[in-house]
Amino acid sequence: MAILNEKAELRARMRRLRRRLAAESPDAGLRLAAHLPEDLIPADAVVALYRPMGAEIDPGSLAQAGRTVVYPVVLEPDAPMIFRAGETSPPLRPDVIFAPLIAFDLRGGRLGQGGGHYDRTLAALRAGGPVRVIGVAYAGQEVPRVPAEPHDMALDAILTETGFIRVDKEAP
Repeated sequence: MAILNEKAELRARMRRLRRRLAAESPDAGLRLAAHLPEDLIPADAVVALYRPMGAEIDPGSLAQAGRTVVYPVVLEPDAPMIFRAGETSPPLRPDVIFAPLIAFDLRGGRLGQGGGHYDRTLAALRAGGPVRVIGVAYAGQEVPRVPAEPHDMALDAILTETGFIRVDKEAP
């Protein structure tokens, strides 16, 4: 129960901070692509973006010519999400997922909205093979440690308006 309270308090604090960061840096989403390593995503990759809600940083600048871009779709609240290029398109398995978040740490910890959609989805996808997961955030959303439960899925990297961070999952 203590970890749930810790997560709830961190979410509340970081949502306020994220709103402030979004107001201070309205062009942050446009700066993301400049920090993404060019060789990170194969030319034929299926790339999952998200449609930003509230103060989430907009990943639209990450859509690159020639790559298939898909978006998450929630069909059932407690099931993994699927990814589609359009409303009536068939589901596709992404090779790279850009995921929104509320807070992150340098070990790949990710605090999401609390619904577990990305954790369930990443667990299901990783059970079927590799998928690279990159958290998208304002640099100011970094915290020393994201409280984690066994079901929480770690990020492989974080992309912010100021840089690209490869996580160290072995860090203390």
